[in-house]
Amino acid sequence: MNIATSNLEPHESSHQERNPSPVSLSYVAGSFKIAGRTWQTTPVFDTYWRFAQARQVIYHRRVKGWDLVSCEDPILSAFKFTNAYRAADRVSQYLLREVIYGKRMFGAEDTFFRTLLFKIFNKIETWQLLTESLGELHWRAGIIQEVSQILNLAMMRGDRIYSAAYIMPSGGGRFNRKHDAHLCLLKGMMQQRMFRQVAQAPNMESAFNLLRSQPMLGDFLAYQFMTDLNYSELCNFSEREFVVAGPGARDGLRKCFPGLPLSLASEAIKAVCASQNTEFAKRNLEFENLWGRPLQLIDCQNLFCEVDKYARIAHPEVQGLSGRTRIKQQYRPKGPLDSPIFPPKWGLHIC
Repeated sequence: MNIATSNLEPHESSHQERNPSPVSLSYVAGSFKIAGRTWQTTPVFDTYWRFAQARQVIYHRRVKGWDLVSCEDPILSAFKFTNAYRAADRVSQYLLREVIYGKRMFGAEDTFFRTLLFKIFNKIETWQLLTESLGELHWRAGIIQEVSQILNLAMMRGDRIYSAAYIMPSGGGRFNRKHDAHLCLLKGMMQQRMFRQVAQAPNMESAFNLLRSQPMLGDFLAYQFMTDLNYSELCNFSEREFVVAGPGARDGLRKCFPGLPLSLASEAIKAVCASQNTEFAKRNLEFENLWGRPLQLIDCQNLFCEVDKYARIAHPEVQGLSGRTRIKQQYRPKGPLDSPIFPPKWGLHIC
């Protein structure tokens, strides 16, 4: 039995809170209101909420070191999915613990440099390789060339330096190695003092547009990078005002709202995020949020990507955009979680 028809045993406690200034929504069976119009939904939309709740149950159990043998869902037990909260994922946790906050606080320039250097590759092993060779990484003359040389040697050994999570652009053939194109991009942003422009931007969308204006950074990458920069003290933008739907999220949206034009993808994510308390309650789901922090737009965007994958098995009859029918990554337990870390400015009291 899967969460399309049955949810996991709810956690024994819940930290529900009201959404600030929710969008006016109406809901009837099989429909949902987005941008002033009611759209028909599929069973995948119901699964979206059950998936979020079940995945969060698993996360809280892992934080507490509990055994997950009691997980009733065979799809969640067999395949790899991200957490309901993006910041709780393994790579984001490493970014927060080792890159942004680390053993000391970094200035705005180094925070921008370190965050984007990590995120370009998005691979923990690559960051570890660089720090083992160069020590604590900070912006200085010659650092880009030194990083390039280390990565060239790694590639000669056959090492993979990029995560498979993002598809990074090649750079248009101007460079012999893809990573040199991306390091050149980073160098250009540092020379432009873009960290100051981002810090002075009035909101997340304006800061996103600064990154989006750079070569090779499309909508999805610029939004992901901006979200990571916003974890730091460089800026403090609201995560409830601006969102960009990535390819996987657009697939999930199509499976939930088959008639919805994808030009309304961002509006759909905003409406779903604003309705979270109502939608969980309608399904009698206890959603134990992130120690008082409700799902943000980036989390709801990611959940559409994850429910797209989940639905390939749970709802094979519901078609998306890509036509994919399999989930590639198997779930392999990695042992107990470290004590979680989140941006101090969020004010979470982890217990």
